Amino acid sequence: MRRIRWLAVIPFLALIVGPFFVNRATPLVLGLPFLLAWIVAWILLTSVIMTVIYMADPANREGEP
Repeated sequence: MRRIRWLAVIPFLALIVGPFFVNRATPLVLGLPFLLAWIVAWILLTSVIMTVIYMADPANREGEP
């Protein structure tokens, strides 16, 4: 279980380090500058990654009382 929690580092790095590499305005994605589209995409992907971590946690697999 501990290894899967390292997935939470990926969105952190993507949102902190990524903008230094994708800071461009010319390619528009759905009408948004690429940097803004990058941030929005990673916010959505963070929710997916956190859901995967939550579902993989054995404590959450037990039935609720």
